[in-house]
Amino acid sequence: MTLINHKPPQRGLAPPDIDIAQARLSYAGRDLFADFSLHIAAGQWTCLLGPSGVGKSTLLRLIAGLETPAPPGRVAASDGQPLQGRIAYMAQQDLLLPWLSALGNVSLGARLRGEAVDDALAHRLLDQVGLGRRTADRPATLSGGMRQRVALARTLAEDRPIVLMDEPFSALDAVTRLRLQDLAVETLRGRTIVLVTHDPLEAIRLGQKVLVMAGRPARLIEAALPDSAIPRRADDQAVLDAEARLFRTLLASDAEGLDAP
Repeated sequence: MTLINHKPPQRGLAPPDIDIAQARLSYAGRDLFADFSLHIAAGQWTCLLGPSGVGKSTLLRLIAGLETPAPPGRVAASDGQPLQGRIAYMAQQDLLLPWLSALGNVSLGARLRGEAVDDALAHRLLDQVGLGRRTADRPATLSGGMRQRVALARTLAEDRPIVLMDEPFSALDAVTRLRLQDLAVETLRGRTIVLVTHDPLEAIRLGQKVLVMAGRPARLIEAALPDSAIPRRADDQAVLDAEARLFRTLLASDAEGLDAP
């Protein structure tokens, strides 16, 4: 698999740090976040894990501006510029438009913004996610894993300095997952990435910071990581040891119990 040549982000400003401070958000009368703070380092992969219902996806929505914390909570970029327009967001659902081809879905963002469509880039990305022969196919003819790969290609095509991804590899088989993790690391190098995952190995392979969200209101537990560059080798003993430690942390956090919203 030939990777796209690495280049710095082209859209908007250089990737900033992101600071969440004193965030409070409630569902069904209970605090999901209360006085919640998080610093997300620029140009790095931050991975979030934790039990279902703890607020991982909501945290991505908070960063994306789709949720608003109660005052005095805030979400801000370190350069003082708005986050709006600098974020690519890949949700859990693929959100493909059923009447468009795979190629049309990858280039959808540019079309909606009235920009010139880079069909060559869209073709190249679909080829790199293993769908080079399915560019004309509509979503109904694709498997769940294929649809997720189209959604990943669309996210990569956006070329934003901040990328939020909610379980982007969950529907893929193990080998394809490893390959596309490698592709994402190379293509998104230099961006500020926040990845939600339920896979401890994925978090250890990709994370430059790995955080477990636990309890309600949510608190953060930082995981220890091997001293090696990402993507880390899945068969490296230090990676496997870190995965085991992280799994034990997840077991402990799950034992706290949640009432999922």
